[in-house]
Amino acid sequence: MPSKDIVDTAVSAGSFKTLTAALKAAGLVETLKGKGPFTVFAPNDEAFAKLPEGTVKSLLKPENKQKLTAILTYHVVAGNVKAADVIKLSSVKTLNGQSVMIKIVGGKVLINGSTVVKADIAATNGTIHVIDTVLMPK
Repeated sequence: MPSKDIVDTAVSAGSFKTLTAALKAAGLVETLKGKGPFTVFAPNDEAFAKLPEGTVKSLLKPENKQKLTAILTYHVVAGNVKAADVIKLSSVKTLNGQSVMIKIVGGKVLINGSTVVKADIAATNGTIHVIDTVLMPK
């Protein structure tokens, strides 16, 4: 049984420093510490490093909070969606109102083209699936 919520699980993993900083800047920490359940497609630090230089720094500025929130909520789904469920879906609606597309290619699960590199990390209020690219809403 998991003993930590989604945020604390991400913090303790050590590979989500940028994500956790972004969650704080967007004011979403309390939401993702809430009851849930939530499913988070969590970009690791390497995923954020792929963004054009200066993007993360710009998004973390207070004047960009709305844009940052839209990006981060595009990575969160209401409900506890495990890998076994994800592979049966072709899309899923995120908390920002837009859907992400799900495909299976060569045995790998792709979320809008981002590869799930680790699935089913359990938290007390949901599940984390690690992805290798930051998802950008339209």
